[in-house]
Amino acid sequence: MRHAPFLPIAFAVTALVATPALAQDAPPAEAVNPPAEEAARTGPASAEVAAAAEEGAARLTIGGGVAYIPDYEGSNEERWTPLPAANGTISGMSFTVLGNRASMDLLPNPTGPTWDFQFGPVAVLNLNRTNIDAIEDPRVAALGEIDTAVEVGGYVGIGKTGLITSDYDKLSISVSYRHDVTKIHKSGIWSPSINYTTPLSTKALVGIFASAEFVEDEYARTYFGVTPAGSVASGLPVFTPEGGQKDITFGGLFTYALTGDLTKGLALVTGFTYKKLLGDFADSPLVAIAGSRHNWTFGAGLALTF
Repeated sequence: MRHAPFLPIAFAVTALVATPALAQDAPPAEAVNPPAEEAARTGPASAEVAAAAEEGAARLTIGGGVAYIPDYEGSNEERWTPLPAANGTISGMSFTVLGNRASMDLLPNPTGPTWDFQFGPVAVLNLNRTNIDAIEDPRVAALGEIDTAVEVGGYVGIGKTGLITSDYDKLSISVSYRHDVTKIHKSGIWSPSINYTTPLSTKALVGIFASAEFVEDEYARTYFGVTPAGSVASGLPVFTPEGGQKDITFGGLFTYALTGDLTKGLALVTGFTYKKLLGDFADSPLVAIAGSRHNWTFGAGLALTF
């Protein structure tokens, strides 16, 4: 089950708020471009297209788009931001760069309707509140900038292809852990996720996913706390949150090939996520007073696969 090369671009639309493990759970190339014998039953396919689906083919996808995201996590103001992305597959192993996230699946993906085990490293640049100029609310801006945190870790997952709609739909479950190595928030983040994708044809695919993040105390206090000095500067009340489940996120995506099919050529990708902050994170003055516990992200982009 090789990762479809276009799908990481679709996830890039939502990567700023979705779990990084989602990038590992793309469906196989066969899901959007079945082998010749299957294509004969579902629609026309040239020999070149059929050959492109063969296991082991090296691929490279580059793309970019724009996303409409909250000014900071928990903000009720949004802004547009560019979103680059890339994905490659060599010998069944894939790597993905999605905006501020990077990951790699070190286990080659088997072919056909079967189980797919996933394992590899992940890294995230945490850009939350790193640019005061991008924050419209003056109270939150008065709390000051937070340096970019580099979070590094890994993930494990399992997927099954051929469940409901065809031999090519896929359900995946994974969990990741990453830890700040730059001593900005000095803590770790656990993130379980589940997602389902299914092809509509050799040119279109849809997917849905859900995830959550569980963080430690220092993360909560760095991004959602208000110190006495911060209270004086911003006018927001002092707040010292504790760690725990930070959020729950749901999302969806749609991809359509503008040229060729979804394993080669130019594709349009769109996606959205809805995130709800929970517990102390929703009660933080940055959210309850200056922002909102309900955060939406929308995005669209183009991906070119070679």
